[in-house]
Amino acid sequence: MDTTQLLQDAARRAAAYLAGAPNRRVTPDAPALAALEILRSPLPDAPTDPADVVELLDRVGAPATVTTTGGRYFGFVNGGALPAATAASWLVSAWNQNAALRVMSPAGAAFEDAALEYARDLLGLPPGCGGGIVTGASMANFAGLAAARHALLARQGWNVDDEGLFEAPRLSVVVGDEVHVSALKAIGLLGLGRARVQRVPVDGQGRMRADALPPLDARTIVLIQAGNVNTGAFDPAAEICQRARAAGAWVHVDGAFGLWAAASPRYRHLTDGFALADSWATDGHKWPNSGYDCGLVFVRDPQPLRAAMSLTAAYFSPGDSREPSQFTPEMSRRARGIELWAALRALGRDGLAALIDRTCRHAGQFAAALREHGFEILNDVVINQVLVSFGTPEATRAVIARLQQDGICWCGGTEWQGRTAMRISVSSWATTGEDVAKSVAAIVTASESAVLR
Repeated sequence: MDTTQLLQDAARRAAAYLAGAPNRRVTPDAPALAALEILRSPLPDAPTDPADVVELLDRVGAPATVTTTGGRYFGFVNGGALPAATAASWLVSAWNQNAALRVMSPAGAAFEDAALEYARDLLGLPPGCGGGIVTGASMANFAGLAAARHALLARQGWNVDDEGLFEAPRLSVVVGDEVHVSALKAIGLLGLGRARVQRVPVDGQGRMRADALPPLDARTIVLIQAGNVNTGAFDPAAEICQRARAAGAWVHVDGAFGLWAAASPRYRHLTDGFALADSWATDGHKWPNSGYDCGLVFVRDPQPLRAAMSLTAAYFSPGDSREPSQFTPEMSRRARGIELWAALRALGRDGLAALIDRTCRHAGQFAAALREHGFEILNDVVINQVLVSFGTPEATRAVIARLQQDGICWCGGTEWQGRTAMRISVSSWATTGEDVAKSVAAIVTASESAVLR
């Protein structure tokens, strides 16, 4: 089999997988998981025919996947992958571009520039922002907070990139009490101390209470959320940003999925005030459904981000135009901006707004239907997040376990403000009203089965 035939075979198998996704179990069954044991065999001495490699991938791998490409996966705020993004991903793999420098991939750099400008505009961020495309919001938080660390210490006369944090002026980090763990991880990686953060109390929906902010100054980073990971609630950005700006503090936004509400005329009001911040982190693989892995970082003033991320070497000569690796932690990396460009270009402004509105509407349908069945909805369903309680913590965990075992849909568990809950995150372009109805029925059945156990 030549290369063309091999790629055609892989495309045929991939297309068959996608076509069958609506009717697949969301989670793999026991035989599919058992078949993965073949991967424990030693690496063979002799080469394997590429056609046999593809066949093994499809035969063993496909049945053991979690069907996040379908419409009934509601865990971890995972988006699907739009057809245009999937097709672009195949081309990106065939092109095998290294997106570190413009000279290494003029196409990769140009598509990344365009994708960043599309996203900046859709998110309502200020013109002239510096930005980078990374693996996800975890790395975007890291990059944005690195820019904040660089800028605040530079204002104190300290070059953290050259001198490190030893004997550096002390910075403080203020977070809401329901800060996402990825932001805390970034804080730790940057040497700012996870345990040293100042936690601000939150309200009944997980929003940071602006009236409870500690004193802020020019050595303070305030981290706010656009979309609480459990409830979808938005921190009061306008008030917090105004107070921070008056004090000379830096505001960073963790907006992994919620920041994209700015692209919807119906939900844009939820993001009022967030454009006043200094840096922003979000995901392309959540609401835009660009496929994994894709995150975005933006910084109002590009200089601190570039200063925190740039490097020089004898063989590494940046040109006069924007160089992708000067704005991200990585040097060599996949040209993932192409897939983001393809997703946003295929959707257009109206298509992205419709996707956001549709998934939020499905979340509301989940909440209404489950409430009608007597289950407690714990949060105000403002966007795409729904928290459900089935009574006691034990009962809720039992329903989640049974639901995941049945494989009709997938929802995860969480602990929120002292309550055990099932979390439903509707993020995929592929979810339909029929998927919602089928999933509600599966949840009700799981509840009845859990009670009978």
